[in-house]
Amino acid sequence: MSRTVIPLTTRDVSSFAKALRAQLVARAAAPSHVELLNMLARAVGRRNFQDLRANMDETSSPSAPAPQETADLAVVERVARCFGPEGRLTRWPAKRGDQVLALWVLWSKLPPREESTERQISDQLKTLHDFGDHALLRRELIESGMFSRTSDCRAYRRIEQAPPMTAVALIGRVQA
Repeated sequence: MSRTVIPLTTRDVSSFAKALRAQLVARAAAPSHVELLNMLARAVGRRNFQDLRANMDETSSPSAPAPQETADLAVVERVARCFGPEGRLTRWPAKRGDQVLALWVLWSKLPPREESTERQISDQLKTLHDFGDHALLRRELIESGMFSRTSDCRAYRRIEQAPPMTAVALIGRVQA
């Protein structure tokens, strides 16, 4: 009996590695052959190995959905400490990645699909932080691609997009 070759492809190796590592760390002992096959399948977005095999095209690789990105809870807790109990940003994080996550929280609190003036955005940002540098936050929102502005800097608009999973977790943590 010949063995069927089942190719395994992923769109994002980093997300695949993180998902696989999370499953391996959660185990007390080394997984069996079948358990490892199931872990690999889940890391590429399938329910288990049987699901991976069932959705495989005979001539090409499996039609796997994009793997689910996981939130880094340690980073969420670290950045959440930059926010006060009312959800206001009390200090600007030192690490660039943490700064971007903090910006996502501010982004989530600013009005969507609404054009605002520089003064309006500045006034809104002043209510969301305690360290007195709304201009820094406004510039960073633009540079991070979360807001757009006209070339004359008169009109600002929030760019609608899905935040990364770690940012979603942080937004939920700060608003809780």
